[in-house]
Amino acid sequence: MPFFFGYKIQFMKYWKTWSLTVLCLTIFACSSDSDETTNPENPDNENFDRKAMLVNWADNIIIPAYTDFSEKATSLKQQTEIFTDTPSEENLKALRESWKTAYISFQNVSMFEIGKAEELMFRERLNIYPTKKEAIEANITNENYQITATTAKDVQGFPALDYLLNGLAETDAETLTFYTTNTHAKGYKSYLDNLSENISQLSDQVLADWEGSYRSTFVENTSASATGSLNKLTNDYIYYFEKALRAGKIGIPAGNFSAEPLPEKVEAYYQTDFSKQLLLQSIKASMDFFDGKKFNSSATGESFKSYLTYLKTDKNGENLGKLIDDQFAAAKSQAETLSDDLSKQITDDNSKMLATFDELQRIVILMKVDLVQALNISIDYVDADGD
Repeated sequence: MPFFFGYKIQFMKYWKTWSLTVLCLTIFACSSDSDETTNPENPDNENFDRKAMLVNWADNIIIPAYTDFSEKATSLKQQTEIFTDTPSEENLKALRESWKTAYISFQNVSMFEIGKAEELMFRERLNIYPTKKEAIEANITNENYQITATTAKDVQGFPALDYLLNGLAETDAETLTFYTTNTHAKGYKSYLDNLSENISQLSDQVLADWEGSYRSTFVENTSASATGSLNKLTNDYIYYFEKALRAGKIGIPAGNFSAEPLPEKVEAYYQTDFSKQLLLQSIKASMDFFDGKKFNSSATGESFKSYLTYLKTDKNGENLGKLIDDQFAAAKSQAETLSDDLSKQITDDNSKMLATFDELQRIVILMKVDLVQALNISIDYVDADGD
């Protein structure tokens, strides 16, 4: 699975050293904790009702989350059409709100890169940041582009909309001129329409697949092998949390993987008061999934947490599921101390970003080492691939 935050070349320079350090630490952690992470009276892993967990995931979390996102994406497309048909400051503000609502909803589905989403490269096509504004401007000027191409991932999706809605000018009145009196006003409007249409189409395709044959394929594949649904989604979930959430939203812009901080690489860079909201929603969605919480409900079903409870898995004498939940709470608490504008937070006091990264990293270790060990799952991606 490729990484998708546009910093690959610069990051590779520092990744090898960091990877070696983490590898050594992980090996040490695995060896030193092997006697401390225990499953007393552990029944055979095969006896846990995997299908019940897969059904809860599919019917109560994934499909409802994609349904919500598809509805928000449709509203975004409709609001974009209203704006491009009648550009006004009022319609611009309404479009921005629709973009923010859809972007928040996207955080609930971004972790599920499986099935049609994996085939379409859903997350990458909707959320590579920073977007390439120069390439966007060239596309608009030349009017010769394929915005839906998989090779054009860094000029589409929510970050591209962020630039066109929030990054063109300092004021709403000045922004409006790009869609009214500018020489390429028609091109700007067309690009906006294409971006929103593409987001809506991609979301509809993924939802239709889940509502069609894929749901059955997913819940029936209860195999404990590497190709089983549990193993595949566990890997996708941990990969998302480690790479897209921990690294993408915090680590890369905070400078954890580079010589200096990179504040221009935060999510929603141009909507300056929004990046923290996206971060908090992604942490919440990740924790809710771990707990098996049904979408938009406090009720829970079978989950990673209940699986660990069934296995009576402890770490250092404490229930592993509770330890992971507590660490999610600690990461959320630390993230709440950040400025609404993460770019400004980096510039003003990057120590809080680094502290947030540390709290998220503790979750990664608990899941990538202890959780998968308890569930007898192997990590299927490597860290030394330049991501």
